[in-house]
Amino acid sequence: MIADIKFYLSLFLRRFHYFLLVAMAVSAVGITMAYTLPSVYEAEARLLVESPQIPGDLAESTVRAESSELLQIIRQRILTRNNLIDMSRRYQVHEAGPDMNPDAIVQDMNKRIKVSLPNSRDAASFVNVSFAAPDARTSAAVTNDLVTQILQENVALRTAVTSQTLDFFRQEVARLDDELAQQGAKMLEFKLRNKDALPDSMDYRRTRQASLQERLLQIERDLTGLRDRRERLVELYERTGTIDLTGQTLTPEQRRLQTLQSELASAMVIYSDQNPRVKTLKAQIEALEKALATQLQPNENNGQELSVYDLQLADLDSQTEFLEQQKQTIEGELEELNKSIEATPTNTVTLGTLERDYENIRIQYNRATADLAAARTGDQIEAQSRGQRITVIEQAVEPREPTSPDRPKIATASVAAGILLGVGLVALIEMMNGAIRRPSEISTRLGITPFATIPFITTKRQRTRRRLIIGSLLALVAIGIPLSLYLLHVYYLPMDLLVERVLEKSGVAGLIERLR
Repeated sequence: MIADIKFYLSLFLRRFHYFLLVAMAVSAVGITMAYTLPSVYEAEARLLVESPQIPGDLAESTVRAESSELLQIIRQRILTRNNLIDMSRRYQVHEAGPDMNPDAIVQDMNKRIKVSLPNSRDAASFVNVSFAAPDARTSAAVTNDLVTQILQENVALRTAVTSQTLDFFRQEVARLDDELAQQGAKMLEFKLRNKDALPDSMDYRRTRQASLQERLLQIERDLTGLRDRRERLVELYERTGTIDLTGQTLTPEQRRLQTLQSELASAMVIYSDQNPRVKTLKAQIEALEKALATQLQPNENNGQELSVYDLQLADLDSQTEFLEQQKQTIEGELEELNKSIEATPTNTVTLGTLERDYENIRIQYNRATADLAAARTGDQIEAQSRGQRITVIEQAVEPREPTSPDRPKIATASVAAGILLGVGLVALIEMMNGAIRRPSEISTRLGITPFATIPFITTKRQRTRRRLIIGSLLALVAIGIPLSLYLLHVYYLPMDLLVERVLEKSGVAGLIERLR
């Protein structure tokens, strides 16, 4: 075991110059980069997403998006191309460096800005904002500018949402109000055009129809009776020449005259002519006869005297004419009622459709009015900053010390990496070397036992020449690599940008980005 350790140690010492070359090269690169990378100052500000100031069950804002969603929108608005280029110019972030195209500026600004969004909904929502810059003042100024933009974007976003919601419902209420008025006018026009054939008066019209039909039947019966009386009167007059055999056709004055004459005849049997009763009856008879004589005088228009027969015929004809006129009027009214009753089912369907449309619009109008009131409340809540808001807990201040790079850590890591790579190179060389290097390998690999072994003996000149070459290479690595990197950093490209460019060209940057 001890022999093996001594053997491997001798192999390592034999290849020690390879180890030194690799270790010194890697360490030189790492140490040079550690002390040539520019200092980065990163100022940080902290924001708090506060809950609404008014309970949601009393008055609710119309902004329904979650705080994380709003913060993502705000973050994307801040990280727009124009805004990043504008901030770079205003704060001269890239003025001291090499000329960079706009795409490179946007990419670099994206890397410098950090906005951490809250992940938990139950805990308080904090937002950390930071910006990495070559100097502390620029870092703090840009970070505070980002905080101001976040606050302004939050207010603008929330008020824009509530304003758009309010405008939408105002337009919706106005539109529905106009539709409601148009539908109401359409219903009124239909009702006026069909006022006699609407369903609400159907019962009245049916009752009126039945009443008129009954009245019409009665008129028909009366007309039939009058026509029969007239025919019998005419027939009686033509057959007998008189129209009153029983006294039923006499006028009241004639009947009264007959009664008075009968009373006078009875009184003359009992009393004398001088009796007051007889005188009274005679006077009444005389006056009544004069009145009848006046009635039976010839007509001034036709110059003929109207008989009782003519008077009764005229009376029957006038009654018949009156009933005929009533019959025509009732028949006309019945015809109109029948038409309106027949048109009522169609009007009922049409009016029902109009009323249903009106009711639907009215329901939409009431709902839109309620939503408009809620939108006004939500707009007032956001206008007075009573809803969910973002406040600044801690402003960004100028950092006293740079936050990166960690130079001792980079230097230590580069030295460790150099040592590991050097050891690895030596091991790789020995593993690939197939030569026999000790007596035990002769027996193992060739199956023979040597009598003696003679080591490889070098001359003093060879050893001096070998040491000179190794020393020169070590000096070249130790001095040349740091000097070359420094000259590149000063005259060509800063070390940080040079590293990024190398990573991008080699594809390592993309791999690192995907691993994130």
